Amino acid sequence: MLDIQPATLRNTLEQLEQAVLDHLEWHAQLLRVIVCGLPGDPNDLVARAHHLCRFGRWYYERTAPGLRDQPTFVAIGIEHRQVHDIAARILTDSAAGRAVQRALFDELIATSVRLRGELDLFRRELQAALRSRDNLTGALDRDQALPELRRWRATSSPGAEPWCIVLMDVDRLEAVNGQYGYAIGDALLAESARLMQELLRPGDKVFRYGGDEFLITLPGADLPAAKGIAAVLRDGLAGRELFVAGVGSPLQVTASFGVAELEPDIRLEDCIDHAAQALLLAKAAGGNRAISWDPTATTGRHWRRLELGGIPRPIGDPAK
Repeated sequence: MLDIQPATLRNTLEQLEQAVLDHLEWHAQLLRVIVCGLPGDPNDLVARAHHLCRFGRWYYERTAPGLRDQPTFVAIGIEHRQVHDIAARILTDSAAGRAVQRALFDELIATSVRLRGELDLFRRELQAALRSRDNLTGALDRDQALPELRRWRATSSPGAEPWCIVLMDVDRLEAVNGQYGYAIGDALLAESARLMQELLRPGDKVFRYGGDEFLITLPGADLPAAKGIAAVLRDGLAGRELFVAGVGSPLQVTASFGVAELEPDIRLEDCIDHAAQALLLAKAAGGNRAISWDPTATTGRHWRRLELGGIPRPIGDPAK
């Protein structure tokens, strides 16, 4: 799955369409040179010809860094360079008055077909990645969450690295919607999601799980590490003034976090429910808290132990 923001995906799709047209134009001109004996482009004979054509400039200079390690994108570069290498050999023979070798020409056509196939596959991957994103926040869509966790479980083995999940809910979003309108609330959600993605580690993923609720996957994080990451997110949101168009002064947002470990012998849905219960405790304690699931804790009326700043305290503590 491509972990790239929707705006970048849309921009890449637009650039890709133009880059494909540029390559088709170059290819058509190459065939005119080979078949009709027209003058060729001197750049087609230099060692870095695949960097100098318009398609090459898009591929090497304008694409988002997050795309460059994708297998299909890498395959496009290999086939594109091969097309230029074969073209240079054909043009060199032609300039020397030698007949074009049929095997070499067939190789040019076959490589061009493979390049078009990789480009079509890349377009479909970009479109699928765009469909998997929430349009408002740029987070992954809720429908992607369980498949992501099932893939982890399918490939995990006894003693494998731990995983944790976090459910996050923006505090008092209803008050923002009531005071400023839903458009401002939506903008605040989008800014909160962007900031979380900025603070998280590479490989962590954010899914929009509900209206103002996000699910975060933390591969390789045990419970203490996950609690630390949730605390970083909590402090990062609380300490940042968010500037939202339409509001004269910056808004400050806090959020509550429920942390739970993915346990191999427990259904994924139940693990998510554990995070949801911890989130309810964080909200009940006043928000702006990161709490991990505790099997002895409940959301009933009796006292329960909460992790507030690392110090367990019961709700209703007179000293609080």
